[in-house]
Amino acid sequence: MTTAAPLLDGVHHLKLPVGDLDRSRAWYESRLGYRVTTEFVQHGTVTGLTMTHPNGGPMFALRLDPERAEAAAGFDYFSIGVPTKEALDALAARLTRLGETHAGVHFATIGWILPKTHDPDGHEIRFYTTEHHTDAGDAGIRRVDDARATAARREPSYLADRPSE
Repeated sequence: MTTAAPLLDGVHHLKLPVGDLDRSRAWYESRLGYRVTTEFVQHGTVTGLTMTHPNGGPMFALRLDPERAEAAAGFDYFSIGVPTKEALDALAARLTRLGETHAGVHFATIGWILPKTHDPDGHEIRFYTTEHHTDAGDAGIRRVDDARATAARREPSYLADRPSE
């Protein structure tokens, strides 16, 4: 059965609760290149920010809410798209130079992933390529049992089919 789906246009912005607005702002600016475009003020105090990215990243909002930030620590609410594996490798190298820990770039279900980067509140920020090594089409529902093991099993045949560079 098909139904008419409403017209949508991507993700408008991502929002995270943070414990210290200045600390989080500095992290997203220095690590990922975000810039503040809007400050939200309540009773004379800045309680939220909207940030944009100069090279295509999604708009990002930070909201001062220490209790929710603590409760949300460790969970990966979203993955930020990176256009190519080469750009993802460059991001991993940048984060390493800046002293950030991460799990490195890995072959994943349909593209490459850079997991285990954490912002100052402990939110896991994941990066996933929008370039795919596997068709992400509408051929039906793809079932993946144990994503890491499946990717590790599929990667050698992907590499074997690639012309040497």
